[in-house]
Order: sequence, then C-alpha cells, then structure tokens
Amino acid sequence: MEHYVEYCLGKKGAFEDYPFGPEALVMKVEGKMFALISDDRKSISLKCDPVIAENLREQHAAVIPGYHLNKKHWNTVLLDGSLEQEEVESMITHSYELVVKSLPKAVRESLMGS
Repeated sequence: MEHYVEYCLGKKGAFEDYPFGPEALVMKVEGKMFALISDDRKSISLKCDPVIAENLREQHAAVIPGYHLNKKHWNTVLLDGSLEQEEVESMITHSYELVVKSLPKAVRESLMGS
C-alpha cells in the first residue's frame, strides 16, 4: 500500500489530508479528493468515468462500486493481489486526471504543464 501512497503523492500538486479522522487517508489535488485509502490499508477508492467504472467492475472481482461514495463515479479497488501494480497505478492516474480536468483552466494548465 505504501507504494500507492507514494504514487499518489508523486502526482503534481497532490497532498495528503485526513478530513474523515486520523485513519482514513485522502489524497487531494487543489482541495479535491482523487483517492481515499481505507483505514486498514487494504483498499483504495478512486474516481472513475462511469462507463469505465462499469467495465472495470465487470472485468475484475477486486473492483467494486465505491464504498460510502457515489457509486456511479467511484470505484473501490481491493488490494488483494489480484490486480497488477500497473493496473492500479493506471486507475490512480485516471482518477487524478478526472479531478484535474474539473478544475479551472489556469489551475488545470499549471498542473498538466500545458
């Protein structure tokens, strides 16, 4: 799990936050959440395009509708070893990019290097 924490923090402008208490680690960019790491560190919830979210759930038993989140836009990924590290990293990147895309143009451009 620590690898994924570091991977999230490697995203431009990303930072850790604990808005739900000392256990639930939230990764944010510009104050918006893009990853929620469970208290037990056995899952990570990520924002996802609704169509892609459905496809991922159909393809992988370890990808379920977002736990305590909007199930249309969030998936919870169970870190049980059934998914390759690169697949989880790709999902993290997708989540980060979706959040950045929703930011004001000037902020978005500074983060994406445009």
